[in-house]
Amino acid sequence: MSKSYLASLLGENEKVEFVARQHWSILLRSIAAEVVIAIIILGAVTIALPLTGGILAVLYLLALIPLGMITRDVIIWWNNQYVVTNRRVIQIHGVFNKNVIDSSLEKVNDVKMEQSFFGRMFDYGDIEILTASELGANRFSWIERPVHFKTAMLNAKERMGMDEMPRRGGGRDDIPSMIEELDQLRKQGVLSEQEFQTKKAQLLSRL
Repeated sequence: MSKSYLASLLGENEKVEFVARQHWSILLRSIAAEVVIAIIILGAVTIALPLTGGILAVLYLLALIPLGMITRDVIIWWNNQYVVTNRRVIQIHGVFNKNVIDSSLEKVNDVKMEQSFFGRMFDYGDIEILTASELGANRFSWIERPVHFKTAMLNAKERMGMDEMPRRGGGRDDIPSMIEELDQLRKQGVLSEQEFQTKKAQLLSRL
């Protein structure tokens, strides 16, 4: 369900680059108490086996409550996604009622990542995306594989900047303006100095 819903959000020629969720420790923390309750009830069922069927039936029904809550928490965790495409970052929350927040890669100014000692050990952390949109900042807490997420986002933004250049025109008169746009991308940190010089040389070779 979540995959088909994500696919329905994608525009023409938009591709998913990376999908992440909150770290599994968040799920474990959510279901820990419910697992303990379920174990206690199942233990009581085992002890009560010699008793009458009515008592056993009640205990079995009680065991279904924490098991149902565990199932609910797993479904919620699975459906909360943080997606990088070749155009934007998408935050999807909710199972039946969906809450979707988009951040265009073009408007991403800075990316801040925080990882504690245990975060580096177990590969989780916080990602904060600073954008030029009205949202201002988007914070993804306890996200899994934060380094991969950040790298995928920056690489997608860089490719978007490079790919947009040829679409602006192929005439010689456009080349100076294209170089100027590349220089702006370099100043914004989207392109490295080496990448800027390489692309600039490619454009100058068309003259």
